[in-house]
Amino acid sequence: MQDTAKQVAEYLLQIKAIKLEPTNPFTWASGWKSPIYCDNRKTLSYPEVRTYIKKAFAEVVMEKYPEVEVIAGVATGAIAQGALVAEEMNKPMVYIRSSAKAHGMTNLIEGEIKPGQKVVVIEDLISTGGSSLKAVQALREAGCEVLGMVAIFTYGFQKAVDNFTENNCKLDTLSEYNIMIDRAQEIGYVKAEDVDQLKEWRKDPASWGV
Repeated sequence: MQDTAKQVAEYLLQIKAIKLEPTNPFTWASGWKSPIYCDNRKTLSYPEVRTYIKKAFAEVVMEKYPEVEVIAGVATGAIAQGALVAEEMNKPMVYIRSSAKAHGMTNLIEGEIKPGQKVVVIEDLISTGGSSLKAVQALREAGCEVLGMVAIFTYGFQKAVDNFTENNCKLDTLSEYNIMIDRAQEIGYVKAEDVDQLKEWRKDPASWGV
């Protein structure tokens, strides 16, 4: 998994799905100032990257959750990822909306799911874990057994660790922040003097750059 984590991190940097700007930070929707911006939907536009991530997802799911019956993607970023993994594993697939549909059947879960089915949730990015865990809760309320969640990347915030622990949900990721920073330095994506700033942000993102 260490080799996979390094390769995924390098791919995300190469295609600029992850952008690092310690001296010119981004502003997230939450208002946080951040030296990193991550948009893993870009991976879908690169067949080599898309295929590598699909296969890496499937390998993790088969190794960690061999009893899985259904793959679930979290809207919107992981709908396509979930479909790719489900196709690779020849499993049924559903996706979970961020909120219930406002008309028709007012579905929160799209696709066919049955109480008692064992589900693995696919996600593209974990920040605090709040929206991802809403999807887990929706599946549990539908009577499913959520075996765990697998995501492409996590910032590794303590808040996310706490949230997944409190919600009794296992989390695996293909890559993570520290490995990405190390890889970025190795390939010359960031300067050595920027690394300290990048690591400081992760410790206290809410107050960094304020």
